[in-house]
Amino acid sequence: MALDPNEKPGQPITKFESMLKTDDVYFFDAEDFEDIIHYYLNNGKIGLAKKAIRIGLQQHPDSTDLKLLDVEVLVFEDKLDVAEKYLDELQLLDSHNEEIYIQRANIYSKKDNHDAAVTLLKKALELSENSLDIYSLLGMEYLFMDNFNLAKESFMKCVNFDNQDYSSLYNVIYCFEFLEDFDGAITYLNEYLERNPYCEVAWHQLGKQYFSKKMYKEALASFDFAIISDDSFLGAYFEKGKVLEKMGKYNEAIESYETTISIEDPTSHAYLRIGKCHEKLQNDDMAQYYYYQTVHEDPLLDKGWLAITDFYFKKGKYERALYYINKAINIDGENPLYWKKCARTYQALKNFHEADFAYKQAVDLGNYEMDTWIQWSQVVRENNDFESVVQILKQGLEFYPESTEIEYRLVGAFLALNKFSQAKKHLLNALQNSPEGKTVLEVEYPRYYSTEWVVNIITNSQKASR
Repeated sequence: MALDPNEKPGQPITKFESMLKTDDVYFFDAEDFEDIIHYYLNNGKIGLAKKAIRIGLQQHPDSTDLKLLDVEVLVFEDKLDVAEKYLDELQLLDSHNEEIYIQRANIYSKKDNHDAAVTLLKKALELSENSLDIYSLLGMEYLFMDNFNLAKESFMKCVNFDNQDYSSLYNVIYCFEFLEDFDGAITYLNEYLERNPYCEVAWHQLGKQYFSKKMYKEALASFDFAIISDDSFLGAYFEKGKVLEKMGKYNEAIESYETTISIEDPTSHAYLRIGKCHEKLQNDDMAQYYYYQTVHEDPLLDKGWLAITDFYFKKGKYERALYYINKAINIDGENPLYWKKCARTYQALKNFHEADFAYKQAVDLGNYEMDTWIQWSQVVRENNDFESVVQILKQGLEFYPESTEIEYRLVGAFLALNKFSQAKKHLLNALQNSPEGKTVLEVEYPRYYSTEWVVNIITNSQKASR
């Protein structure tokens, strides 16, 4: 039986550690050694677990359970060939020991042969009297195989065995969420709560499902029940604050976030949400204060820097916005969101050279959002660099081949370069896919939109489509 990792060391463990310190040799029952080893494994003390296994096997050389714990450590350390050799020897002695099949399954899982692992775990189920751990392992294998329905069923069996197996409960809900079956998750959690009405974890998860479906009143009630079940449940207060924000109850949301701060040390996420609420309430001084607290508490939280930059950007204080986004870039120059925000700020300041550089950095770091390509093309267009406009838009079209918004802009850029055949190709394609989208060309390139050449192509295209 594995010990809880939070359990305090018992008498055998204290005695064992005393033996290690004094170099005396004490005798332990094999069961004591198992408890000692499980304690060290659960607490990540692999070195001490290996010492206990070595000494345990010296005192009990025929103990299959201790040998299996030795195999478990070998598998953990990726010494799979040695582990398999030991399992072959153990299976000759005890072919009906389910733990042998479990460890073989772990080896196959490590080798990414999850089908074989599932087969072995099912064999272990046939031999096991206590199948809780095996169903949990099966659930994980099914997750590796992206079989979320079977994973869900396995974890449900774990919860049926033990209502307080919250790890399995979380995994059940994870499967529902991945399958986008929010109604199924709600039904399951409500049935679970009929049996366990004071389970704060289930109420919390139920609230999150309602929140996903924008059923804010139901979500709020669920989080309130979670708090009634455990008035120190930090996550419930935080999620309740998010619901209250969605309902426009910003003062109440602030109270909920402040409660999380009173229960535990302040977090940057709580400061950020409070700042957002104050901004909605137009309490600008308080919003600024909490945004400053956010980035002070966690300088690596990108949402904090983006929030304070947005705060000044929306007020037209672009120099101030630029100051903070540059501070963010100095801390993490690999964040594409920072560079994109930096580009937008330079763009607002009409510093198109720096904006061009910043957009390039954002794209190089992996920001391929459509508006990035469009805004970047707008920046280089301000410098009358239509060759670059074409190159940028063509890159964007590779990511968004159905985007007529990009194609209409390409038409204008090609016309600016007097490349009529390319312009005609993109114009016809855009008109075929979205004739009403031609307003993009009209707004962005009015000089070319009204030319006889463009008017004729549009007119002929309309006639052909009738």
